[in-house]
Amino acid sequence: MNTVRTVSDTKKDFYLAFPKPVNQVYRRVVDELLVEVHLLKVNQTFVYDSIFALGFVTTFDRFTVGYKPETDRFSIFHALCSALQFDSDLVRQDATTLSDLATRSPNEVKDLLTKLESSVYLEPLAGQLNNIASKENFKYSRLLGVGLYALLEISDPETISDNTKREEVLKLVSENLKLGSDRLLKDIDLYRSNLDKIEQARQMIADMVEAERKKRVPKEAATSTASNDTSSDQ
Repeated sequence: MNTVRTVSDTKKDFYLAFPKPVNQVYRRVVDELLVEVHLLKVNQTFVYDSIFALGFVTTFDRFTVGYKPETDRFSIFHALCSALQFDSDLVRQDATTLSDLATRSPNEVKDLLTKLESSVYLEPLAGQLNNIASKENFKYSRLLGVGLYALLEISDPETISDNTKREEVLKLVSENLKLGSDRLLKDIDLYRSNLDKIEQARQMIADMVEAERKKRVPKEAATSTASNDTSSDQ
């Protein structure tokens, strides 16, 4: 008997956990995360770690900025994790722990990523990075790449904001971890490009809502004036 879960199983579980329609601007983000992570999890070489968790959380959070109502945003994340058979609290905690580490020790984290030089208190992260570098059949994923990028973004935002410097540091990380620089660079370029696109979509919708509001104001004012005139004539 085939017991491997299908993409359809995962999507069904998500919509059972979150039965409301997902806002159309964000629907593709949710569907792509469901499919991408499902395919990763059914691969026997996939290993969950906090770098992956950071990439997963960062991707979800950044691509769902502005989701209304805000409570639905949290419910969607929980439903995603539930459908993908993750503990949503654990995923959040792992991501937060790693981002806090990069905030507290930016130089050390950057050195670890680019040189694999580690202090004792960075050992948990160092262990994960060494596992990536040494494992022959390590399963790289786009979300892991986003997790690595998020660590660099926190620890050295100035470098990340410069196109040339960003490319150089990502190549160093790729070489140290034996990931292949082209793949990581392409994934991060696509990630940044998609962030720009969804921000443009959000802005377009906000502009449309504002334009519609401005149209309503004169109509509502005219209706109010007509109602007052009628009242005064009586």
